[in-house]
Amino acid sequence: MKKIIATLLVVVLGLSLVACGGDKKANAPSENTGEKETTEASAEGKTVGFVISTQTNPFFVTLKEGAEKKAKELGVELIVLDSQDDSAKAASNMEDLITRGVDLIIVNPTDSDAIVPSVEAANEAGIPVITVDRVSNGGEVVTSVASDNVAGGKMAGQFIIDKLGGKGKVVELEGISGANSAIERGQGFNEAIEGSDIEVVAKQTADYDRVKGLEVMENILQSQAEIDAVFAHNDEMALGALEAIKASGRDMIVVGFDATDDAVASVEAGELAATIAQQPGLMGEKAIEAAISVINGETVESSIPVDLQLVEKK
Repeated sequence: MKKIIATLLVVVLGLSLVACGGDKKANAPSENTGEKETTEASAEGKTVGFVISTQTNPFFVTLKEGAEKKAKELGVELIVLDSQDDSAKAASNMEDLITRGVDLIIVNPTDSDAIVPSVEAANEAGIPVITVDRVSNGGEVVTSVASDNVAGGKMAGQFIIDKLGGKGKVVELEGISGANSAIERGQGFNEAIEGSDIEVVAKQTADYDRVKGLEVMENILQSQAEIDAVFAHNDEMALGALEAIKASGRDMIVVGFDATDDAVASVEAGELAATIAQQPGLMGEKAIEAAISVINGETVESSIPVDLQLVEKK
């Protein structure tokens, strides 16, 4: 009788082990779990700070919205701080995020030189830094997400050369002094027109601002009797310049940079001659994706480019 009971216990124990093994296999994670799901899981609970240069410019509003969209999709807490185009405010925002102990900081610098001490402070605190649209001229930055501004400037220059038949007088409205985007767009434009008979008769900063673009262009129109074209480092200045030109009754082509909604509408209306299309929303998304990769210890490229294209009336 004891032998029978012992045998039954062995059988029951064996069946229990099989059943437990079956349950474990049934509840195991799928081997086909997608990369996106893994990223989302590893992103949960992470906090990313985003210092953005301004929210009065539609381009940077779209940049922020792209970052917010991707952060929400991945379950990341995103803290956005507006520098209001003030380098001192940008430094204060960086200090705030360092004090909060965020996992990573994305910064869109107002000034590529002025932001350096803040990037270095983040480095000392062990917080990785990513730049977007504009770079930092110092400190350790893991990656930079940006368009090729030099290539965009060349694209604008070549468009003007083609429209003017390689000869004419041009005004260049520059962005914020010290911003790498302004430096690079100007570099590309001037490289493109070098060797042609295009002459830059006036070059002045208007700080990427529409009202300043209008005011600066009004002054230039008074001092320059002959102007065939205007290249503005962004659409806001281009649209401001366009208003000044309309009021003057003079005729010249104006080329902007960014392809904001207002600028594209102006191109389609046959007013603005062209704009160089960036993809700020995609920049914001790519910056968040890169941030999560960095936080998770993955290697990212030192530069993440976003494509450009010329927008003109069809």
